[in-house]
Amino acid sequence: MIAPVPLFTLTNGTEGGKPLEVPSVGIGCWMGSPGGGEAVENLVKTALKAGYRHIDTAFGYANEENVGKAIRGSGIPREELFLTTKLVWEAHGDVPGGFEASLKALDTEYIDLFLLHWPQAASKSGKFFQPDQSPTFVETWREMTKLLKTGKCKAIGVSNFSIKNLEILLANTDVVPAANQIEVHPCLPQFELVEYCEKKGIHVTAYSPLGQPKDYQPSPPLHDPSIAEIAKKHGAEVGQVLISWLVQRGLSAVPKSANPKRIKENITLIVLDDKEMKTLNDFHKKPDMHRSLLDYHKDGLVWGWTYEQLGWNFDSDGYVKA
Repeated sequence: MIAPVPLFTLTNGTEGGKPLEVPSVGIGCWMGSPGGGEAVENLVKTALKAGYRHIDTAFGYANEENVGKAIRGSGIPREELFLTTKLVWEAHGDVPGGFEASLKALDTEYIDLFLLHWPQAASKSGKFFQPDQSPTFVETWREMTKLLKTGKCKAIGVSNFSIKNLEILLANTDVVPAANQIEVHPCLPQFELVEYCEKKGIHVTAYSPLGQPKDYQPSPPLHDPSIAEIAKKHGAEVGQVLISWLVQRGLSAVPKSANPKRIKENITLIVLDDKEMKTLNDFHKKPDMHRSLLDYHKDGLVWGWTYEQLGWNFDSDGYVKA
């Protein structure tokens, strides 16, 4: 059964006086390394033709100009699109400058959702500051709240924030983040963090929803027989199953693909029954499966912070501690 692509309501954004809504499936524009040029532009064009209305990029992806060019050339009215971008580490001490740099590169009139990409700040030379060094993420967030009054930014949120750091943030602000974009897939279902965000009115967007597969590291969920069986039953691909699982949990997802066929499949949702949802919910309980699938789990530090400072319960290889 084909499911519609639902919209999720955000808490701190408005559109024409009404609550701002985000499409549950978007196209991710991280290409595995900064840049992408014409490839990113073509990816976004293909996605928009396939029916996507949610685009996710970041200043740190170094491709905002190409994303904006694709949007402007699509012929789709700006108000029909939902555009997310993110504040880079080096701009934590100059939020207005960081925001304007993204808006200028995108050239899209306004930004729907502007995220604090990571809690860490860094100097222009690339040196990461510690959590108690200014600008802290609380100080940066306070500056981000001022963007809501400019008319150029409809909603603000965070990314890569744990319960620990959300607790710190929420204790020091009256503006609850509209969203928290985090790594979520069957190896890392993030049930506790998602539940916490739901209780606080923070929408969760899943990045790397397919597990960020690579040539040297296949994504376990994409190659699991039990998930493949679910896909076969629905006449679908495994990627559709993984994205549908997230949407049925109330999360939005921003998968990236440059393959036109995959792009179309990823936005074609299916309806999973309770047994199928349980199979996906329990996938992380398999031996050696409860883990992150990203590249930065090497020495116990992620962009200058320890896992403890980030509030992440990982060992040095990215496995979730029991």
